[in-house]
Amino acid sequence: MSKELTQITNKFEGEKETQRQLLYIEKAKEYVIGLQKELGHKPTCCVTTFGCQMNARDSEKLAGILELAGYELVEEEDADFVIYNTCTVRDNANQRVYGRLGHLNSLKKKNPHKKIALCGCMMQEPSVIEKIKKSYRFVDLIFGTHNIYKFAELLVAMFEADGMVIDIWEGTDQIVEDLPVERKYPFKSGINIMFGCNNFCSYCIVPYVRGRERSRSPKDIIREIEALVADGVVEIMLLGQNVNSYGKNLEEPMTFAELLMEIEKIEGLERIRFMTSHPKDLSDELILVMKNSKKICRHLHLPLQSGSTRILKEMNRRYTKEQYLALAEKIRREIPDIAITTDIIVGFPGETPEDVDETIDVINKVKYDNAFTFIYSKRTGTPAAAMENQVPEEVVKEGFDRVLKVVQETARERVSLMEGMTLDALVEELNEQDPTLVTARLSNNTIVHFKGDASLIGKIVPVYLKECHGFYYLGEMLTEG
Repeated sequence: MSKELTQITNKFEGEKETQRQLLYIEKAKEYVIGLQKELGHKPTCCVTTFGCQMNARDSEKLAGILELAGYELVEEEDADFVIYNTCTVRDNANQRVYGRLGHLNSLKKKNPHKKIALCGCMMQEPSVIEKIKKSYRFVDLIFGTHNIYKFAELLVAMFEADGMVIDIWEGTDQIVEDLPVERKYPFKSGINIMFGCNNFCSYCIVPYVRGRERSRSPKDIIREIEALVADGVVEIMLLGQNVNSYGKNLEEPMTFAELLMEIEKIEGLERIRFMTSHPKDLSDELILVMKNSKKICRHLHLPLQSGSTRILKEMNRRYTKEQYLALAEKIRREIPDIAITTDIIVGFPGETPEDVDETIDVINKVKYDNAFTFIYSKRTGTPAAAMENQVPEEVVKEGFDRVLKVVQETARERVSLMEGMTLDALVEELNEQDPTLVTARLSNNTIVHFKGDASLIGKIVPVYLKECHGFYYLGEMLTEG
């Protein structure tokens, strides 16, 4: 079958699947109504998210289906239905889930009607499923990343089953549109533009649990954003494991930069963010589009992982230290006010103190506005996990502390450069520590707190950046006149 015919067939199947799942939502409603009669109150549900923004967006889809089925969404895990949307990028993410499951079991013993579901990346690992079947038999439903759109159907299966329901797929080429979504914020939203990853970095489990790259059609993306803007959204975050690869498998190939230019035309949309960009294929075209854009935020997340060319090769990152530095220099030159953030792994197999020095050299040269620094986590099933030269824990810790110190120094230096400026900030929430303050986010992703009330939430306002406090600002909102 030709590529074009395959895509037409998949689109037709996707539309058919949407209708199918909407019927299952209606069927799930009947079970929820029955449960409400038994409980004497509207059944409650809690969706807990572990991991990245892709997972957060998936959780909004789960919450939308649960709400439409008749559940009341709550934050507390003593709810009648609890679902964990799991991450498996690092081993400690898995351990957190196992630890929390023990607590859920004690809650379930007190509430015989309580249901527990597990989904997400961690569930794509066969060893995890075996462990849950053996040690956590009180879990009612398990599914993975590829069939999340089947959640309404799986919900019905859970109600109808006597024991644990497990539905894990090894992969999929299907994208199902137009299912319900319950957004966390009324004024901003994540948008999946693609799914999966083809990069196979040697330390990373993601391509194995999220599958191969699949790009959504630009028309479907634009239509979704237009609907969100009509519903009050002013900022969107375009999500993909590597957004720079967007569009390569479409019937009519389209670059990520071209998609951004189309999205920018949407009236009423104020801000566009995206993540994550792989350095190996960040194009000059994308830099130019960002430079000339009025809406694309002045923030680029550009994962480094290591500053050592030797380690980068072992990681299968497909760029050298010199290539990365040249790219960062070009971005800073073309867009001087941009904030560059990054991910760094310390302790990859075979890494020496000299390799850590190379990473620190890159940090000093690029001067990141922020960096997420991680200790290497061995993920079973990845090539790096089988490497023999694993680094001793004390050596890793020493390197990690050195990297973290330089990252914090350079980030403070970069953030402080804005002191005394007046910049637009999107107000996101009331300040958690002081209810007389609001918390807002600048285009470059820096946080600023200033006097205000809940009426400002969701609005973009000019703020004078009065005092820099390390990684955030205290400011004053400017009023007209």
